Amino acid sequence: MKALVFLMGIILTSNFVFAQKYSTKTGKITFEASVPLFEDVYAENNNSTAILNSDTGDIASLAMVNGFTFKVTLMQEHFNENYAESVKYPKTSFKGKIQNFNKNDVSGKPKAYTISGTLNFHGVDNAVQSTANVYLKDDKIVVQGKFVVKTADYKVKIPKMVAAKVAENVNVNYNFLLQK
Repeated sequence: MKALVFLMGIILTSNFVFAQKYSTKTGKITFEASVPLFEDVYAENNNSTAILNSDTGDIASLAMVNGFTFKVTLMQEHFNENYAESVKYPKTSFKGKIQNFNKNDVSGKPKAYTISGTLNFHGVDNAVQSTANVYLKDDKIVVQGKFVVKTADYKVKIPKMVAAKVAENVNVNYNFLLQK
C-alpha cells in the first residue's frame, strides 16, 4: 500500500511539474536584411524549438541555422557557407525571460511584454531585448515578437562586393504556438 501511495505521489508530482512547461518544435523564426533597390534578403525557419516555463517566464529557443530557407537557392547557399558558416556554427539559440510574466494574466487578448536574454549566433553571445505579444489560443500560449540585430555584433563578415545589397541591421521575427 505504501508503495502504491508513493508511486501515485510521483506520478501526480511529475504531471504537476510538466504542466508548467509549454513548448513547440514547429516555431517560426524569420529574418530580413533587405535594402531598397536590391533583391530581398529574407529567410524563414519553421522548425524552431521553443520552451516556456509558465511559472517563471523563462523562455528559450533553438533553431538549426541551415534550416532557414530563402526564395533564391544561391542566396541560401551563400548564407550557409560564407556568412553563417552553418557547418561550423550549426545552431542559433536564445535564452531569456519574459519580464513581469504572470500566467494568470494570459488571456485571449494579446498583452505586450518585454523579453530580455542572450542570443547566440555564429558562436557569439549578445544580450537582446524584444517586444512580444503573448496570448492564449485554443489552450496554447502564443508568443510573437521581434527584435533587431547587427551583423557586425555577431562577427558576420559581409564581403564589400555585396555589402550594399545586405542591410547592416537584421530584423528578426518569431512566432511560437506553445502547448503543454
